[in-house]
Amino acid sequence: MTVGVALNATDADNQIDATVRLAEEAAAAGLRSAWFGQTFGADSPQLAAIVGREVPGLHVGTSAIPVFGRHPLVVSSQAQTAQAATHGRYHLGLALGTKLLTEAGFGIPYERPIARLREFLTALRQLTETGTADFHGRLLTVATPIPARVPGVEAGVPLLVAAMGPQALRVSGELADGILPYLAGPRALAEHIVPAVIAAAEASGRPAPRIVALVHGVVTDDVESVRERVTEQLAFYEQIPSYARVIELSGGKRAADVAVIGDERKVAAEVRRYRDAGATEVVFSGTEVAGDVDRRRTWALLGELAG
Repeated sequence: MTVGVALNATDADNQIDATVRLAEEAAAAGLRSAWFGQTFGADSPQLAAIVGREVPGLHVGTSAIPVFGRHPLVVSSQAQTAQAATHGRYHLGLALGTKLLTEAGFGIPYERPIARLREFLTALRQLTETGTADFHGRLLTVATPIPARVPGVEAGVPLLVAAMGPQALRVSGELADGILPYLAGPRALAEHIVPAVIAAAEASGRPAPRIVALVHGVVTDDVESVRERVTEQLAFYEQIPSYARVIELSGGKRAADVAVIGDERKVAAEVRRYRDAGATEVVFSGTEVAGDVDRRRTWALLGELAG
């Protein structure tokens, strides 16, 4: 099982420079991968490509690009470029996104998200594997009157989905290479998420999917105050039905209830629980919440666990 970390340098004077420095530090600590979120700021595939070039050996990924407001041709170009730049170390994460951000930001209706995900993945797979597509769905048309292949991409691009609900898990098992569940604790993974996506993959004759569990957590001695901070930071997710559901399935009431906060022994034990629940990879996010000292302490432990 590999262990990685999500990098967040949005408070820096220059996000790109700061992210590269963080990635170098993560690699030196023994971490295997660095992941980048996608909001309305930095372009995550471009950021991953830069980091992958600057930090050889470190796998890089996006977690995750919403399928609303994007087109498979554009996302394919971004992903293939990042894959060529990193010589095969790029991993593309997709997401359904949220109604609030989709409609407020893009001004488009958040309708039929599962159908859109299915069509998006179908067309994107064609593009990343062959450089061509001739897809005409109900929601998307994706065709290549000229080739869309990026030289240097020999084995395609791994496609992962931030899926947690039954329908999204079914589509991901059928069409993607794995999933990127976030705020899903070991119980939700073991009892609901992992069995569903594995069953869908098996029914479609696909290989066992990757389960890349994104875990919000940090090693710290100041557990109480850090948990208060995390509770405030993660409250947004409690308003989103898919996250509220998975938090409840994990045995929590608040998003912070599934965060991993404690000393090295506590955090290592929780990482083992995620592995036992079916996670093939664990990626920690929010490690900057308690400051640089505890972030480095967290990365040192995760680097040991990745070794």
